[in-house]
Amino acid sequence: MDTSKLSALELANALAQVPAVQVMTDMADVGMQVRAHRKQQKLRIDNAADLIGVSVDLFSRLENGAGGIRTDKLLTILDNLGLVMIIAPKDHSYVKQLPRDKVFDTYGK
Repeated sequence: MDTSKLSALELANALAQVPAVQVMTDMADVGMQVRAHRKQQKLRIDNAADLIGVSVDLFSRLENGAGGIRTDKLLTILDNLGLVMIIAPKDHSYVKQLPRDKVFDTYGK
């Protein structure tokens, strides 16, 4: 998901629309949730990375949907932002009711 073509206002509006609970289908979805929660806590990326104990580069790659993030680092970041990863069967009734929309679909990615 390429967010580089969005203006700051479009990005802020899109982040405000990120559902609190969302089915993640790729790393871009995870990154959008991480960015939204970091911004809700009014943390700059460098401050968040420092507080959590990871590099700004790793944090940036995660928020931008890049792969190659170690699972232990991902779980540490999620935990420190007050997020949790839930793994469930796709056909579970709880999973079926979760939002599956893409945040940036309205911006014509």
